[in-house]
Amino acid sequence: MADSALLEAFSVALTTFFATIGPIDVAAMFAILSGDLTDRERRNTALRGVMAAGIILLLFALLGDWILTLLGISLAALRAAGGVLLLLIGIEMVSAKSGGATSTTREENREAVERADIAVFPLATPLIAGPGAIGAVILLMAHAEGNILEQGAVIVSLLLVLALTLVSLLLASRLQSALGVTGMHMISRVFGVLLCALAMQFLFDGIAQSGMLSALTDIPSMPG
Repeated sequence: MADSALLEAFSVALTTFFATIGPIDVAAMFAILSGDLTDRERRNTALRGVMAAGIILLLFALLGDWILTLLGISLAALRAAGGVLLLLIGIEMVSAKSGGATSTTREENREAVERADIAVFPLATPLIAGPGAIGAVILLMAHAEGNILEQGAVIVSLLLVLALTLVSLLLASRLQSALGVTGMHMISRVFGVLLCALAMQFLFDGIAQSGMLSALTDIPSMPG
């Protein structure tokens, strides 16, 4: 039973991080932004970008509970809000439309083109460690609160997706030409559907944990 719960936590976290970080989408954007860089500069930029994003996400993973306590946010509220945010990201992925949760805006793209170093912005954030990924890591760590093994599974899945993201960045140009627009959209849509399902589960869990349903059932009916 414990092994199955651990495997479930790992698979859910792996799917969620793959969808919210989007290694393939990040690689496609990186190929465009790094067009003027040499191969060595591209490798260094990719490595520094992934490392910076990893530090950001690990900080939120370790300090997320403290942040919630400081702001007075309950776990039920986080689950519900995180579910809504992930649902919006999933809908974007299914419809192949870009929003601000997992990608950069037009203004950010223009600023990125003008910058000499794109490792921290926009590569590390918001492309890799964007609002969706940050919200997901806090939500998943809070969901596994009290279980060190499950929280460790979340961290391991995050590191695996970051490693996959680094590989995708190093092979950005080849990956983009091999998959093409249709292939990239197909993968995005598949993980978008899975993310929508996970988002609804988080939303349902948050509403149930908040006690709203029991409060509604306790309301006495009006006399006819």
